[in-house]
Amino acid sequence: MAIRDKIDLDYKNSLKLKDKIKISTYRLILSGIKELDIINRSAPQKKETDDHDIKKMLKKMIKQRAESIEVYKQNNRDDLLQIEKQEQEILSSYLPKQMSEEETKKICSEVIGSTKASSIKDMGKVMGELKKKYSDTLDFSLAGKVLKEILNK
Repeated sequence: MAIRDKIDLDYKNSLKLKDKIKISTYRLILSGIKELDIINRSAPQKKETDDHDIKKMLKKMIKQRAESIEVYKQNNRDDLLQIEKQEQEILSSYLPKQMSEEETKKICSEVIGSTKASSIKDMGKVMGELKKKYSDTLDFSLAGKVLKEILNK
């Protein structure tokens, strides 16, 4: 089942259950997908919005939620913090499980070894390789931090 269809189905189920947070989150996702459709149709190379486009959009939305969570933590806004966390969970459920920090360190070390990277100047080459192999399962902001730690030694 395509991600779009699964989101549609989950949205309809949340309407039946009258779950306000899920309804609003699904509406945000669906409006984002419609926006992608418009962008893709009006682009010079017209194309259909596919799962890859939707995953990219979901990752962006998750990143926005993470930033909001940090702001709410700093300002002691637990009410808003809980809502953002729930939205982040819903968004994450449509993406493959992200690797843990330990797994990320292991993979970064392996790729550094295979690309023979020796300094921070080689970081772009390593990141390119990581994106080729692990684009769906790797948190690249975490990978960037790990790579900096390893390559600066």
